[in-house]
Amino acid sequence: MINSPADTLVCDTAQIALWQSNPAYAYNRELITPEINVLEWVANQFAELLRRIFGSKFATEYSEIILISIAILLLLFLCWLIYRKRPELFMRTRRKQLGYVTEEDTIYGIDFHEEITHALAGQNYRQAIRLLYLQTLKQLSDEGKINWQLYKTPTQYIYEVRTPVFRQLTNHFLRVRYGNFEASESLFQTMQTLQQEIMKGGEA
Repeated sequence: MINSPADTLVCDTAQIALWQSNPAYAYNRELITPEINVLEWVANQFAELLRRIFGSKFATEYSEIILISIAILLLLFLCWLIYRKRPELFMRTRRKQLGYVTEEDTIYGIDFHEEITHALAGQNYRQAIRLLYLQTLKQLSDEGKINWQLYKTPTQYIYEVRTPVFRQLTNHFLRVRYGNFEASESLFQTMQTLQQEIMKGGEA
């Protein structure tokens, strides 16, 4: 019995190299993720355009600078469009304006009659109530019934006057000024009546 040699497969490396170099056999090219991204593709296309127009030297030296400049211009243009549509986005947030003037509660240098009349004409009852209370303090100070000082609180004047009607007037003022209670025309008229009672020396 003659032993025949075992069948052996021989790899033809030269033929394989030839097939690999042939694009017709690159079946997996569609499965390979391209290494270039969109920005790089745009940059390359732009550089190619510059090369065609100005030459390769100009494109090599200035294409990146020109691209950055264009990007900045596009960003500025976008900001301008947003500003045209929503200008409040570019403004500093302002605090909500109150319905009265938040100035120092001084009793000097104020024409109370004129200022109260002006506040009532504009239906600014919060400001009118504030002025009415300060006017009351001015009258009490002129009569020597209180020692008015800028740093004093309304509660301190209650202990100086010691009348229920003044306490009631002060409580109305505090609720409106610091308690966010509604300031209305009827409340102003009520406080005006209390003021008249105080000026008459009323105890009720």
